[in-house]
Amino acid sequence: MKKSKPYEFELNGKEYIELNQLLKVVGLVNSGGEANTFIANGEVRVNDEIETRKRNKIRTGFKVEFDEQVLLVK
Repeated sequence: MKKSKPYEFELNGKEYIELNQLLKVVGLVNSGGEANTFIANGEVRVNDEIETRKRNKIRTGFKVEFDEQVLLVK
């Protein structure tokens, strides 16, 4: 399976979004609990580093990778 084109997520004036909520909002997981499990298992990368903090504050300019999807936060 090849990687898809990066998806751009807009914060729309917010300072940040928590990592687990971002995965839920964009539809990569079905629930916050499911997001927490994937994050705790080291399956999510933020700015090319494995991220295990479920409520890590994702800000403009961050890159999030999960399940062969790339999210660029604007």
